[in-house]
Amino acid sequence: MPKILPISDLRNNFNTISETCHKEAEPVYITKNGKGDLVVMSLAHYEQIKAKLDLYEKIAVAEIEKANNAPTITHEEFINSLRSKYYV
Repeated sequence: MPKILPISDLRNNFNTISETCHKEAEPVYITKNGKGDLVVMSLAHYEQIKAKLDLYEKIAVAEIEKANNAPTITHEEFINSLRSKYYV
């Protein structure tokens, strides 16, 4: 269940909120005047989410390229090209 706190708690209980974000690996939603304003999360959780989004973006691009019949190479051809670049 999402944790929703007023902005005053961010100021008054920062260490507790920080611990919660790190222990639960979930964001804490901060409200201002009763409306959503901020999301606070640990850096590790943020980086994990960002990595997933980057991966999803790359998959979407690959699916578009495949649908448009972009040229492809086999796994073996790819590995051989890497080897020729890095193991000269």
